[in-house]
Amino acid sequence: MLSAFPLAQAGPSVLDLVLDAGIVAKFVLLLLLLASIASWGIIVARARVFRAAARETRAFLGRFHGGARLAELRDLAEKWPHSPVVALFKAAFHEVSQLSLESPQSGGRALDEEAIADVERMIARTAAANTRDMERSLTFLATTASTAPFVGLFGTVWGIMSSFQNIGMTGAASLETYAPGIAEALIATAAGLVAAVPAAVAYNYFLRQVRVLSIEMEEFQYDFTHLLEKRRRRVG
Repeated sequence: MLSAFPLAQAGPSVLDLVLDAGIVAKFVLLLLLLASIASWGIIVARARVFRAAARETRAFLGRFHGGARLAELRDLAEKWPHSPVVALFKAAFHEVSQLSLESPQSGGRALDEEAIADVERMIARTAAANTRDMERSLTFLATTASTAPFVGLFGTVWGIMSSFQNIGMTGAASLETYAPGIAEALIATAAGLVAAVPAAVAYNYFLRQVRVLSIEMEEFQYDFTHLLEKRRRRVG
């Protein structure tokens, strides 16, 4: 009795459809695959960097606002290599040391407004360099997020064109005629979304992290300058 109901044959797998696709479809899928792999590599690497930067920044600012001495923070700064705020402090402390601001009696420059302005410029340059470093590779994520769907759409259009071409060559609009081209089109669409969605989510998340760390750098610049102003008034 079971023989009266023959089992339906399983259709081709996704891998079979990819292997049987045309050269253009394979090129589109390969391009999207490479973009997805590169995006995930950037996502993993930058996630580690931003996680370490946030953790080290919190630890440093806790010590800084807790009243730790600058010399003590200088020694501890080597433990926090990923924090952009620590990088600002190291640049500012180096500038202070070069100007001999902490001990003008030793023959260095006096702690005046011009000297403080020099320190502010050094902090601003370091902050700009740190921001550029944090934004490194994020452009690729933004590009992947915005272009991958269109690359997939190109593969979709090409697959549909292939289907109509097969119909025109055979003269029959059967499922066997246009199914392979439609399958190529749907696979290309899915591949474009698979490459674009993680890149878009990661780009927006990392961009927010850059903004948070940039705000913390601006606040530190203000706090450090205010500290120097207090010392200038005390010395004066």
